Amino acid sequence: MDTSNRGALNGITVVELGQLIAGPFCGQLLGDMGAEVIKVEPPGTGDPMRQWGNGPQKVWWEVIARNKKSVSANLRTAQGQELARGLAMKADILIENFKPGTMEKWGLGPDALHAINPRLIIVRMSGYGQHGPYATRAGFGGIGEAMGGWRAIVGDPDRPPSRMGISIGDTLAATYGCMGALAALHAREATGRGQVVDSALYEAVLQVMESLVPEYAISGFVRQRSGSILKGIAPSNVYSCKDGEYLIGANQDAIFKRLCTAMGRPDLAQDPRYATHLARGANQRELDELIESWTSQHTMAEVEALMVEHSIPAGRIYTAAEMLEDEHFTAREAIVEVETERFGKLAMQNAFPKLSDTPSAIRSPAPSQVGQHNAQIYGEWLGLDAAALAELSAQGII
Repeated sequence: MDTSNRGALNGITVVELGQLIAGPFCGQLLGDMGAEVIKVEPPGTGDPMRQWGNGPQKVWWEVIARNKKSVSANLRTAQGQELARGLAMKADILIENFKPGTMEKWGLGPDALHAINPRLIIVRMSGYGQHGPYATRAGFGGIGEAMGGWRAIVGDPDRPPSRMGISIGDTLAATYGCMGALAALHAREATGRGQVVDSALYEAVLQVMESLVPEYAISGFVRQRSGSILKGIAPSNVYSCKDGEYLIGANQDAIFKRLCTAMGRPDLAQDPRYATHLARGANQRELDELIESWTSQHTMAEVEALMVEHSIPAGRIYTAAEMLEDEHFTAREAIVEVETERFGKLAMQNAFPKLSDTPSAIRSPAPSQVGQHNAQIYGEWLGLDAAALAELSAQGII
């Protein structure tokens, strides 16, 4: 683990007040790019993410809290709020994902914070945004996925809507929050002023819904759940081999011709049922069955060799085990081992995207203790000495 900081955001300070996924993931992205991220946690219990994850060892925290320092503050108390204001005075970016109105109730709303730090960029993430008739409703990622259109089109058509196996609504809102923060940093260069970035979960999901809304607006077309396929896009599906499942995407005319050659069936490319994009879409099920009758006679390795030889987009369905063994992941350092305080060396996804001149990196592990950096941050940023910190701790403020 390289502790040096050559990241693009070196010199930018971030105060992260949010909990669970959306706020902390935004902080993770900014921290990976070189920002100094000060995470504010409730004293004692800390962020619930410390307890999240699958399996007997809860390791999600080690990813989402990397490149961060932990301080504790009870934001429901006047003294805790004063600590947060002190941190905000020194920060470039502040992240929060509380229910709208909460920050204002604590005296930490944008007006109050901009009065003491006009250059502060405030990233606010919530289910429905900071205004509108639903703004004060509670909203988690799954609700944003449902309202934004995602859930309605995911899954098999004869079953209730499915969910993705990750918290995609939260991470999308966090990613757009990060994008907004970077844009606001650029704007601040010209104006000298900070601003509010309002990232709603449902709108983040809506952004990736492609042409779903205009399709309905112009022709009344309503997308439906279609299982493992995109209706009318063929062939593009998962096909069974002798030893597993393999994904092939050959829906473009020239690529489909190459697939037919690889299958030993060049005649299919001239067949009127499959010769054009529209024809393949109209005969999608029949074509998928034909391709699977071929893949099922071969191993994944045999199919893959032919796909590579004929330059056809295709690939295996990876699990964590395959990722850790794959030479391409290794060559690009997509997964790295991080020396963590709790678990020793731990494999996790590397910082991304890759920048050639100002590379992002994992420079420090997640803090193992709540308030681990109280003395350092409160001392350096706010000038609090050991006696003052001891008093705050005795009162349950930190």
